[in-house]
Amino acid sequence: MIKIVDFGGEFSEISAQIKQAVDTVLPKGWFILGDEVKTFEKEFSRYVGAQYGVGVGSGTDAIMHSLRALGIGRGDEVITVSHTSIATASAISMTGAKPVFVDVAEDTMLMDVSKVKPKITNKTKAMLPVHLYGHPVDLNPLLEISEEHGIPVVEDCAQAHGAEYRGRKVGGIGALGAFSFYPTKNLGAYGDGGMVVTNDEELYRKLLMLRQYGWEERDRSIMKGVNSRLDEIQAAILRAKLKHLDKWNERRRKNATLYDELLKDTSVLAPMEKEYAKHVYHQYVVRSEGRDALKRCLEKEGVQTQIHYPIPVHKQKSFSLNSRLPTTERISSQVLSLPVHPFLHEEEVLGVAEHIRECR
Repeated sequence: MIKIVDFGGEFSEISAQIKQAVDTVLPKGWFILGDEVKTFEKEFSRYVGAQYGVGVGSGTDAIMHSLRALGIGRGDEVITVSHTSIATASAISMTGAKPVFVDVAEDTMLMDVSKVKPKITNKTKAMLPVHLYGHPVDLNPLLEISEEHGIPVVEDCAQAHGAEYRGRKVGGIGALGAFSFYPTKNLGAYGDGGMVVTNDEELYRKLLMLRQYGWEERDRSIMKGVNSRLDEIQAAILRAKLKHLDKWNERRRKNATLYDELLKDTSVLAPMEKEYAKHVYHQYVVRSEGRDALKRCLEKEGVQTQIHYPIPVHKQKSFSLNSRLPTTERISSQVLSLPVHPFLHEEEVLGVAEHIRECR
């Protein structure tokens, strides 16, 4: 079986470091918001080029807290995309605001930034581009809109740890960057976790309060907050894994480059990397008119695949918004994620490509 994710391969490579990380925490008896979290917040924010980092309970929480720190709430609108995880829109709704969807570009399957301006109203309080699959959105046009209209950019970086836009790592470019450390991510914990990064000290102070009951200091709440904290064991594990992130991303990129070459003469459309981007291939997503048949065929050959995402958010029963998004709707019936993780062997990539040829 060629796996879509290989946790066993990862653990076998760094098991000693993971065990040491956990063993560092357990004897201390301090499991919430201790030294490991504080140190990881500094290390990760420095890694992405931001001044501040705040560890939270999940990537969904990271988006929600980012928006709340900006004062976004009921009656407000946030411009984003429908071709993404439901978590993106759910986080917006958790603030009381409404997601407003723009279509994606045909080539990158990311936010079509040329369609953002017509969606701006006096209710628009943020733009939320999603660096889906590990490829950055073209941020400069959004930053220009931000400066012109005073609408902040919040980056959804849940799938883009280490990705770069014009030489800068994503997350530290907009007003805030929201990351997920769900286990399958390029940098994943052994449970849930997330982080918000920012260069704004005032937003940083608000985030610290929002993640823990609105406390300015213990038992003194000055704003409505929640319980959303990255715990010490996960932070220790993430600190150990952060040291390997660039190496693992380069392995993903090497696998992607090999796929690109091998799939040139097949019926599937391979993903692209724009000249302004460094893609970190959280997913290697091909497109096929016969996607479902291809998926079944590959599974019979022992190749795990996944569909990210078969139902656009605006078509989900929980949202059911009357949005006209033709490109989003078309690609949702075509996308298929192939194995691209860092523990994939070259012969396995060769095998997947060969099976795709045989599955015509």
